[in-house]
Amino acid sequence: MRFFSSSNEDSKKFELLVLPFWQGKKQAEKAAQIDRYASHFAPLMMQDFSAKEGEILVVYDTSTKEGKRLALIGLGAKEKIDTEKLRRIYAKLTHLCHQKNIKNICLFCPQVDTLAKDALLTGIAEGILLANYNFDELKQVTKAEHSVLLQQVTFINLSKQELAIAQRCGKIAEGVYMARDLVNRNADEVTPQYLSSFAKALESKLPHVKATILNKKQIEKEKLELLLAVNRGSTSDPAMIILSYQGHPLSKEHTVLIGKGITYDTGGLNLKPVGSMETMKADMAGGAAVLGALYAAASLGLEVNLTVVVPATENSIDSNSFKPGDVYKSCKGLTIEVNNPDAEGRLVLADAITYAIKYLKPTRLIDVATLTGGIDVALGPEACGVFSNNDDLANALMRSGSKTFERVWRLPLYEEYHTYLKSDIADMKNSSGRSASSITAAMFLQEFVEKTPWAHLDIASTAFFSEKKRYHPKYATGFGVRLLIDFLSAKN
Repeated sequence: MRFFSSSNEDSKKFELLVLPFWQGKKQAEKAAQIDRYASHFAPLMMQDFSAKEGEILVVYDTSTKEGKRLALIGLGAKEKIDTEKLRRIYAKLTHLCHQKNIKNICLFCPQVDTLAKDALLTGIAEGILLANYNFDELKQVTKAEHSVLLQQVTFINLSKQELAIAQRCGKIAEGVYMARDLVNRNADEVTPQYLSSFAKALESKLPHVKATILNKKQIEKEKLELLLAVNRGSTSDPAMIILSYQGHPLSKEHTVLIGKGITYDTGGLNLKPVGSMETMKADMAGGAAVLGALYAAASLGLEVNLTVVVPATENSIDSNSFKPGDVYKSCKGLTIEVNNPDAEGRLVLADAITYAIKYLKPTRLIDVATLTGGIDVALGPEACGVFSNNDDLANALMRSGSKTFERVWRLPLYEEYHTYLKSDIADMKNSSGRSASSITAAMFLQEFVEKTPWAHLDIASTAFFSEKKRYHPKYATGFGVRLLIDFLSAKN
């Protein structure tokens, strides 16, 4: 989708003209200079349109031969408006456009004294962009049935600087779409080899980006034994995907993002029950999120040095699958008693963290993973959990979470939780059971980060929805891309 600015809302190419209103004490009040359309405000006086938050009324101008469709859109109470409310309101507008097969709209930007122009335009643009998505590439549909998405949005009288804000949101949304598509595609298609080829393709598309792929032999040479153990039941070889973007060569700062890349998770020999396995193609949503974030960062030309690492494998089943009770040595040298093969994500992340610290020398490291069902019990779909050994890093992520509404809530890493991972036959075990399961998973990862400033984002409850919600589609949400881009863009 493309954003434009124009001083002429009379163009015949616009299929819908959007007029914003505030909810007033007696009747709706206009939120922009739209007096020339006063002849269409009868629904306000008749109380048929009160401009409640997200309320939309379509009216028709028949004064010309061509006719014109207008949408009166309610912004709610003026004193309560914020960026997130705008996202939700304009997402509803986008859904209306989908229902009516509208591709090209023109809108007046509301005048808001309490919001900076950046926050105002970001809310509107992101609401439209995030809702303007559909995944139907696996359907056999006729041309008439194919989803019609918005293709063009024209704002009235935006400056070049203001228009650039909306266009920036568009580049970030492309990273979100990428992450959603990767998760939504078939697990039989999105294998470690597919992700490797995908990363190599990004290298050729994006400036200052270099891809390095470790194949199975190279993984064996690096002694990434935990990644190899998880891979034992799969017919697809593992891969360690490393994608680097150098946006600020003179800076010593280097952020590494590690995304869990379990392309399908059966649970291994701790086989998942019916109802718990159908969505497990989403177990690489962390990997998809960091790839989407790098794509957006490079597209925006952010002045940062960024590397993403995706340890990719299936956790599948055959007679060679790694077994409960066996002990495996990590790349760091710690021995791990595997008492639960369905707690495999932390194993591949542990080796990836060790590799990243050894070779990439990050000044800060963030891992993103659909790691535990326990985070859904704790926070539900409204926030992801963050665990960190560094207050500044955790606080920066929480600020970005609040700004993007990809919210982040910090949970503790008390020393006492470490005893939950104690093993009688190895340095530690990979799972401690249900009690504090999200915390103990993070405690496991912390054993591998050494002194590097580190944060772990558990996105298991936010990466994949069973129903459409606000501007999130059903299935993959792309959670994490906007959060990470805001974090990388801020001066933390």
